[in-house]
Amino acid sequence: MRDKSSATAASAITLGALGVLAFSMSLPMTRVAVQQLDPWFVAFGRAVGAAALAAGYLWLSRAPRPTRAQWRRLTVVALGVVAGFPLFTSLALTSQTSAHGAVVIALLPATTAVLAVLRAGERPRPLFWLASGGGLVAVLTFLLLSGTVRGGVTLTDLSLLTAVGLCGLGYAEGGVLARELGGARTICWALIVALPVTVPLTLAATAARPPHAGPAGWAAFGYLTLVSMFLGFFAWYAGLARGGIARVGQIQLAQPVLTLLWSALLLNERVGLASVAAALIVLVFVVLTQRSRAVRPPQPVTADVRPDNDHRVGSAA
Repeated sequence: MRDKSSATAASAITLGALGVLAFSMSLPMTRVAVQQLDPWFVAFGRAVGAAALAAGYLWLSRAPRPTRAQWRRLTVVALGVVAGFPLFTSLALTSQTSAHGAVVIALLPATTAVLAVLRAGERPRPLFWLASGGGLVAVLTFLLLSGTVRGGVTLTDLSLLTAVGLCGLGYAEGGVLARELGGARTICWALIVALPVTVPLTLAATAARPPHAGPAGWAAFGYLTLVSMFLGFFAWYAGLARGGIARVGQIQLAQPVLTLLWSALLLNERVGLASVAAALIVLVFVVLTQRSRAVRPPQPVTADVRPDNDHRVGSAA
């Protein structure tokens, strides 16, 4: 039993880490994309493109249709991760760097943990909160000392804070729902749910400002569509469902430092030895959060919904 539990925990951490690695490039890619494309097109166009991929996946896998209650919960997921986070980060990064955005995104693990307690009924032990708080302080201290933060809170920062709040909600609700639907189907159905909003807004943005970009702009948009909005969530939601939303969510502590590294490579921002030291410190706190145990463990992961729901995509009504 212990070996099985350890294997499940290891797989959850691995899946969560893959998700964080995928998401760590989202802000730099968004920064590149919005310099050439309309931010509304970047935010919602990538959701439409990912929804097309999601429809293909659901059809090929003959995924059972969600129940009425699950549709409502999928709307919350869509609000957070399909619409809210992409829109507010796209708007913010038209006038701000991805490195600055990493400062506010550092609040996402704590936001996800709090919402996991409220929504998923998880009860992390004191060690978890101490380690996650220490990781947050380490990240913010590094960013402050590195000169990333200058001046007071701006409207751009408020946009990023809104993005963090909505994303944390989408992570918490999606992590719970992934225990019933599976990680891949959760994001796929959320993308489908959002189509009545994302399609009209994409068309409006296209009409107002026809998209024109160079290879770098379209490559960034392609990454946001395929990885940030689609494949990254396959791993991320599966990891949250298997290992616990609050616990696996703390792997995101490494995301701001990774984002700075990608910003240096892609946007020519300077990253020194302090970045390496910060990454090692954050890694220690991530390990401590993973060694903690929740009082109320997550429910088992199931790939399908209720047994009596036999409606499938592509089948006759």
